[in-house]
Amino acid sequence: MVKIWALLDDRMGNNNQILGVAEALGLPFEQKKIVYNKLVHLPNFLRGKTTCGIDESCLREIDLHAERLPDLIIGAGRRMFPLMRYLKKKSRGRTRLVQMMNPGFFGFKEADLVVLPRHDRYKGKAKNVMQTLGSPHRVTKQKLEEELEKWRPVFEKYAQPRISVIVGGSTKKMPFTVEMAKQLALGVLDLNPGSILVTTSRRTPIDVIQTLKQMFPADKTYFYQFGDKEENPYFGLLAWGGRIVVTGDSMSMCSECCATGVPVYIFSPQKNKSKKHALFHQQLYETGYATALGCGQTAFGGRLNSAQDVAERIRSLLPVELPAESD
Repeated sequence: MVKIWALLDDRMGNNNQILGVAEALGLPFEQKKIVYNKLVHLPNFLRGKTTCGIDESCLREIDLHAERLPDLIIGAGRRMFPLMRYLKKKSRGRTRLVQMMNPGFFGFKEADLVVLPRHDRYKGKAKNVMQTLGSPHRVTKQKLEEELEKWRPVFEKYAQPRISVIVGGSTKKMPFTVEMAKQLALGVLDLNPGSILVTTSRRTPIDVIQTLKQMFPADKTYFYQFGDKEENPYFGLLAWGGRIVVTGDSMSMCSECCATGVPVYIFSPQKNKSKKHALFHQQLYETGYATALGCGQTAFGGRLNSAQDVAERIRSLLPVELPAESD
Protein backbone atom coordinates (compact mmCIF):
# COMPACT_ATOMS: atom_id res chain seq x y z
CA MET A 1 0.00 0.00 0.00
CA VAL A 2 1.30 3.44 -0.95
CA LYS A 3 1.78 5.67 2.09
CA ILE A 4 0.72 9.28 1.55
CA TRP A 5 1.02 12.36 3.75
CA ALA A 6 -0.93 15.58 3.21
CA LEU A 7 0.89 18.44 4.97
CA LEU A 8 -1.65 21.05 6.10
CA ASP A 9 -1.04 24.45 7.65
CA ASP A 10 -3.04 27.54 8.64
CA ARG A 11 -4.03 28.57 5.12
CA MET A 12 -7.38 27.12 4.15
CA GLY A 13 -6.93 27.79 0.44
CA ASN A 14 -3.67 25.81 0.43
CA ASN A 15 -5.22 22.99 2.42
CA ASN A 16 -8.19 22.63 0.08
CA GLN A 17 -5.81 22.24 -2.86
CA ILE A 18 -3.82 19.56 -1.05
CA LEU A 19 -6.89 17.67 0.15
CA GLY A 20 -8.54 17.90 -3.25
CA VAL A 21 -5.58 16.20 -4.91
CA ALA A 22 -5.16 13.64 -2.11
CA GLU A 23 -8.84 12.69 -2.26
CA ALA A 24 -8.74 12.46 -6.06
CA LEU A 25 -6.04 9.78 -5.78
CA GLY A 26 -8.61 7.47 -4.21
CA LEU A 27 -6.22 6.08 -1.58
CA PRO A 28 -6.01 6.44 2.20
CA PHE A 29 -3.78 9.29 3.32
CA GLU A 30 -2.69 10.85 6.60
CA GLN A 31 -3.17 14.51 7.40
CA LYS A 32 -0.24 16.14 9.18
CA LYS A 33 -0.87 19.53 10.75
CA ILE A 34 2.18 21.76 10.36
CA VAL A 35 2.67 24.66 12.78
CA TYR A 36 5.27 27.31 12.07
CA ASN A 37 7.44 29.47 14.30
CA LYS A 38 8.94 32.91 13.61
CA LEU A 39 11.87 31.46 11.66
CA VAL A 40 9.49 30.49 8.86
CA HIS A 41 9.83 34.06 7.56
CA LEU A 42 13.47 33.46 6.69
CA PRO A 43 14.22 32.96 2.96
CA ASN A 44 14.09 29.35 1.84
CA PHE A 45 17.75 29.38 0.81
CA LEU A 46 18.60 29.95 4.48
CA ARG A 47 16.17 27.36 5.80
CA GLY A 48 17.54 24.78 3.36
CA LYS A 49 16.71 21.08 3.86
CA THR A 50 15.91 21.49 7.54
CA THR A 51 13.04 21.74 10.00
CA CYS A 52 13.91 25.39 10.62
CA GLY A 53 10.67 27.36 10.86
CA ILE A 54 8.64 24.38 12.14
CA ASP A 55 7.38 24.40 15.73
CA GLU A 56 8.95 21.75 17.97
CA SER A 57 5.58 20.53 19.25
CA CYS A 58 4.58 19.84 15.66
CA LEU A 59 7.74 17.87 14.94
CA ARG A 60 7.13 15.65 17.98
CA GLU A 61 3.83 14.59 16.41
CA ILE A 62 5.47 13.45 13.15
CA ASP A 63 7.27 10.11 12.89
CA LEU A 64 10.60 11.15 11.39
CA HIS A 65 12.10 7.67 11.32
CA ALA A 66 13.46 7.29 7.79
CA GLU A 67 11.94 3.89 7.10
CA ARG A 68 8.47 5.03 8.16
CA LEU A 69 8.37 8.16 6.04
CA PRO A 70 5.75 8.11 3.27
CA ASP A 71 6.09 7.30 -0.41
CA LEU A 72 4.40 10.56 -1.34
CA ILE A 73 4.08 13.98 0.30
CA ILE A 74 1.67 16.65 -0.94
CA GLY A 75 2.25 20.20 0.28
CA ALA A 76 1.61 23.78 -0.77
CA GLY A 77 3.29 27.14 -0.58
CA ARG A 78 6.80 28.43 -0.14
CA ARG A 79 6.80 28.07 3.65
CA MET A 80 6.22 24.32 3.51
CA PHE A 81 8.88 23.35 1.02
CA PRO A 82 12.04 23.31 3.24
CA LEU A 83 10.32 20.72 5.46
CA MET A 84 9.40 18.68 2.39
CA ARG A 85 13.02 18.82 1.20
CA TYR A 86 14.14 17.67 4.65
CA LEU A 87 11.75 14.71 4.64
CA LYS A 88 12.87 13.63 1.17
CA LYS A 89 16.51 13.79 2.26
CA LYS A 90 15.63 11.84 5.42
CA SER A 91 14.04 9.10 3.28
CA ARG A 92 17.23 8.92 1.20
CA GLY A 93 15.37 10.20 -1.82
CA ARG A 94 12.61 7.58 -1.72
CA THR A 95 9.79 10.01 -0.88
CA ARG A 96 8.20 11.79 -3.83
CA LEU A 97 7.26 15.47 -3.42
CA VAL A 98 4.21 17.08 -5.01
CA GLN A 99 4.25 20.83 -4.51
CA MET A 100 1.16 22.95 -5.07
CA MET A 101 2.01 26.52 -6.14
CA ASN A 102 5.42 28.14 -6.38
CA PRO A 103 7.84 26.37 -3.99
CA GLY A 104 10.44 29.12 -3.99
CA PHE A 105 14.17 28.50 -3.85
CA PHE A 106 15.29 25.05 -5.11
CA GLY A 107 11.70 23.93 -5.58
CA PHE A 108 11.58 23.59 -9.34
CA LYS A 109 14.70 21.47 -9.23
CA GLU A 110 13.89 19.19 -6.31
CA ALA A 111 10.12 18.65 -6.37
CA ASP A 112 8.96 15.63 -8.36
CA LEU A 113 5.92 17.62 -9.48
CA VAL A 114 5.16 21.34 -9.20
CA VAL A 115 1.54 22.32 -9.89
CA LEU A 116 1.07 25.93 -11.00
CA PRO A 117 -2.03 27.79 -12.16
CA ARG A 118 -1.91 29.10 -15.71
CA HIS A 119 -2.38 32.66 -14.51
CA ASP A 120 1.10 32.47 -12.92
CA ARG A 121 2.36 32.54 -16.52
CA TYR A 122 5.27 30.18 -15.94
CA LYS A 123 7.70 30.57 -18.82
CA GLY A 124 10.15 27.80 -17.98
CA LYS A 125 10.41 24.41 -19.64
CA ALA A 126 10.88 22.12 -16.64
CA LYS A 127 9.27 18.74 -17.28
CA ASN A 128 8.18 18.45 -13.64
CA VAL A 129 5.89 21.50 -13.88
CA MET A 130 2.17 21.05 -14.55
CA GLN A 131 -0.06 24.07 -15.26
CA THR A 132 -3.78 24.02 -14.48
CA LEU A 133 -6.78 26.25 -15.05
CA GLY A 134 -7.60 27.45 -11.57
CA SER A 135 -6.76 25.80 -8.28
CA PRO A 136 -7.30 22.09 -7.50
CA HIS A 137 -9.99 21.65 -4.85
CA ARG A 138 -12.36 19.25 -3.11
CA VAL A 139 -15.63 20.07 -4.87
CA THR A 140 -16.83 17.02 -6.81
CA LYS A 141 -20.25 15.96 -7.98
CA GLN A 142 -20.36 13.34 -5.23
CA LYS A 143 -19.45 15.83 -2.51
CA LEU A 144 -22.11 18.25 -3.71
CA GLU A 145 -24.73 15.49 -3.59
CA GLU A 146 -23.67 14.68 -0.02
CA GLU A 147 -23.81 18.35 1.00
CA LEU A 148 -27.22 18.72 -0.64
CA GLU A 149 -28.65 16.10 1.70
CA LYS A 150 -26.68 17.27 4.72
CA TRP A 151 -27.98 20.84 4.49
CA ARG A 152 -31.49 20.03 3.26
CA PRO A 153 -33.12 20.80 6.65
CA VAL A 154 -31.56 24.26 6.60
CA PHE A 155 -31.86 25.44 3.00
CA GLU A 156 -34.84 23.60 1.52
CA LYS A 157 -37.26 26.14 3.00
CA TYR A 158 -35.64 29.07 1.17
CA ALA A 159 -37.46 30.15 -1.99
CA GLN A 160 -36.13 29.57 -5.47
CA PRO A 161 -34.23 30.84 -7.27
CA ARG A 162 -31.64 30.55 -4.53
CA ILE A 163 -28.52 32.62 -5.05
CA SER A 164 -25.48 31.70 -2.98
CA VAL A 165 -23.14 34.60 -2.26
CA ILE A 166 -19.58 33.63 -1.36
CA VAL A 167 -17.80 36.63 0.16
CA GLY A 168 -14.05 36.92 0.60
CA GLY A 169 -12.54 40.20 1.65
CA SER A 170 -9.46 42.35 1.90
CA THR A 171 -5.91 41.27 1.16
CA LYS A 172 -2.66 43.02 2.05
CA LYS A 173 -2.68 45.13 -1.09
CA MET A 174 -6.36 45.13 -2.02
CA PRO A 175 -8.96 46.41 0.46
CA PHE A 176 -12.60 45.37 0.28
CA THR A 177 -14.54 48.55 1.04
CA VAL A 178 -18.07 49.41 2.08
CA GLU A 179 -18.66 50.93 -1.34
CA MET A 180 -17.68 47.60 -2.92
CA ALA A 181 -20.07 45.82 -0.55
CA LYS A 182 -22.89 48.07 -1.77
CA GLN A 183 -22.02 47.30 -5.40
CA LEU A 184 -21.99 43.59 -4.60
CA ALA A 185 -25.37 43.72 -2.89
CA LEU A 186 -26.97 45.66 -5.75
CA GLY A 187 -25.52 43.22 -8.27
CA VAL A 188 -27.02 40.28 -6.39
CA LEU A 189 -30.41 41.97 -6.04
CA ASP A 190 -30.45 42.70 -9.78
CA LEU A 191 -30.50 38.92 -10.34
CA ASN A 192 -34.01 38.86 -8.78
CA PRO A 193 -33.32 36.16 -6.19
CA GLY A 194 -36.08 34.24 -4.48
CA SER A 195 -33.67 33.91 -1.56
CA ILE A 196 -30.06 34.79 -0.79
CA LEU A 197 -27.64 32.43 0.98
CA VAL A 198 -24.53 34.22 2.24
CA THR A 199 -21.28 33.10 3.82
CA THR A 200 -18.31 35.32 4.66
CA SER A 201 -14.64 34.56 5.30
CA ARG A 202 -12.13 35.51 7.97
CA ARG A 203 -10.92 38.27 5.62
CA THR A 204 -14.32 39.96 5.38
CA PRO A 205 -14.24 43.37 7.13
CA ILE A 206 -16.92 43.88 9.76
CA ASP A 207 -18.27 47.02 8.06
CA VAL A 208 -18.69 45.02 4.84
CA ILE A 209 -20.66 42.37 6.75
CA GLN A 210 -22.87 45.02 8.32
CA THR A 211 -23.51 46.64 4.93
CA LEU A 212 -24.54 43.35 3.32
CA LYS A 213 -26.86 42.55 6.23
CA GLN A 214 -28.51 45.94 5.86
CA MET A 215 -28.97 45.70 2.10
CA PHE A 216 -30.17 42.11 1.78
CA PRO A 217 -33.83 41.59 2.81
CA ALA A 218 -33.80 39.80 6.17
CA ASP A 219 -36.94 37.77 5.46
CA LYS A 220 -35.37 35.91 2.55
CA THR A 221 -31.67 35.87 3.47
CA TYR A 222 -29.60 33.23 5.22
CA PHE A 223 -26.41 34.83 6.58
CA TYR A 224 -23.44 32.97 8.01
CA GLN A 225 -20.74 35.19 9.48
CA PHE A 226 -17.31 33.58 9.69
CA GLY A 227 -16.68 32.65 13.31
CA ASP A 228 -20.32 31.91 14.18
CA LYS A 229 -20.78 28.93 16.49
CA GLU A 230 -22.68 26.98 13.86
CA GLU A 231 -20.85 24.88 11.30
CA ASN A 232 -19.64 26.82 8.27
CA PRO A 233 -22.14 26.01 5.47
CA TYR A 234 -19.73 26.86 2.65
CA PHE A 235 -20.06 23.55 0.80
CA GLY A 236 -23.79 23.56 1.51
CA LEU A 237 -24.11 26.90 -0.25
CA LEU A 238 -22.24 25.52 -3.25
CA ALA A 239 -24.69 22.60 -3.37
CA TRP A 240 -27.90 24.59 -2.85
CA GLY A 241 -27.26 27.67 -4.95
CA GLY A 242 -29.07 27.65 -8.28
CA ARG A 243 -26.70 30.46 -9.17
CA ILE A 244 -23.56 31.56 -7.37
CA VAL A 245 -21.99 34.97 -6.88
CA VAL A 246 -18.39 34.90 -5.65
CA THR A 247 -15.97 37.70 -4.91
CA GLY A 248 -12.92 37.49 -7.14
CA ASP A 249 -10.28 38.10 -4.47
CA SER A 250 -9.92 34.35 -3.82
CA MET A 251 -8.81 32.26 -6.76
CA SER A 252 -9.52 29.11 -4.76
CA MET A 253 -13.13 30.12 -4.09
CA CYS A 254 -13.65 31.03 -7.75
CA SER A 255 -12.29 27.64 -8.80
CA GLU A 256 -14.55 25.81 -6.33
CA CYS A 257 -17.65 27.72 -7.40
CA CYS A 258 -16.91 26.89 -11.04
CA ALA A 259 -17.05 23.18 -10.19
CA THR A 260 -20.73 23.22 -9.25
CA GLY A 261 -22.27 23.05 -12.72
CA VAL A 262 -24.46 26.14 -12.13
CA PRO A 263 -24.02 29.69 -13.46
CA VAL A 264 -21.29 31.60 -11.64
CA TYR A 265 -20.91 35.37 -11.46
CA ILE A 266 -17.63 36.90 -10.30
CA PHE A 267 -17.68 40.24 -8.48
CA SER A 268 -14.29 41.86 -8.95
CA PRO A 269 -13.97 45.67 -8.85
CA GLN A 270 -10.88 47.06 -10.55
CA LYS A 271 -9.39 48.27 -7.25
CA ASN A 272 -9.74 44.83 -5.70
CA LYS A 273 -7.79 42.69 -8.16
CA SER A 274 -4.21 42.21 -9.27
CA LYS A 275 -3.04 41.48 -12.81
CA LYS A 276 -3.00 37.78 -11.94
CA HIS A 277 -6.56 37.93 -10.64
CA ALA A 278 -7.71 39.75 -13.76
CA LEU A 279 -6.02 37.19 -16.01
CA PHE A 280 -7.57 34.28 -14.11
CA HIS A 281 -11.05 35.79 -14.26
CA GLN A 282 -10.64 36.36 -17.99
CA GLN A 283 -9.62 32.72 -18.45
CA LEU A 284 -12.81 31.64 -16.67
CA TYR A 285 -14.92 33.95 -18.83
CA GLU A 286 -13.32 32.74 -22.05
CA THR A 287 -13.82 29.07 -21.15
CA GLY A 288 -17.46 29.62 -20.20
CA TYR A 289 -17.18 28.74 -16.52
CA ALA A 290 -18.23 32.18 -15.29
CA THR A 291 -19.23 35.72 -16.23
CA ALA A 292 -18.67 39.06 -14.54
CA LEU A 293 -21.45 40.16 -12.20
CA GLY A 294 -23.40 42.96 -13.84
CA CYS A 295 -22.20 42.32 -17.41
CA GLY A 296 -25.67 41.27 -18.54
CA GLN A 297 -24.58 37.77 -19.50
CA THR A 298 -24.86 34.37 -17.84
CA ALA A 299 -22.47 31.45 -18.17
CA PHE A 300 -24.05 28.02 -18.41
CA GLY A 301 -21.68 26.64 -15.80
CA GLY A 302 -19.36 23.68 -15.72
CA ARG A 303 -17.42 21.38 -13.44
CA LEU A 304 -13.93 22.83 -13.27
CA ASN A 305 -11.65 20.62 -11.19
CA SER A 306 -8.00 20.13 -12.01
CA ALA A 307 -7.45 17.87 -8.96
CA GLN A 308 -8.28 14.80 -11.03
CA ASP A 309 -5.78 15.84 -13.71
CA VAL A 310 -3.10 16.32 -11.06
CA ALA A 311 -3.92 12.94 -9.53
CA GLU A 312 -3.48 11.30 -12.92
CA ARG A 313 -0.05 12.91 -13.27
CA ILE A 314 0.92 11.73 -9.78
CA ARG A 315 0.13 8.14 -10.73
CA SER A 316 3.03 8.26 -13.17
CA LEU A 317 5.43 9.15 -10.35
CA LEU A 318 4.80 6.08 -8.23
CA PRO A 319 5.95 2.49 -8.73
CA VAL A 320 2.48 1.00 -8.29
CA GLU A 321 -0.72 1.46 -10.24
CA LEU A 322 -3.28 3.65 -8.48
CA PRO A 323 -7.03 3.47 -9.03
CA ALA A 324 -8.57 5.97 -11.44
CA GLU A 325 -10.89 8.56 -9.97
CA SER A 326 -14.58 7.85 -10.42
CA ASP A 327 -17.02 10.74 -10.47
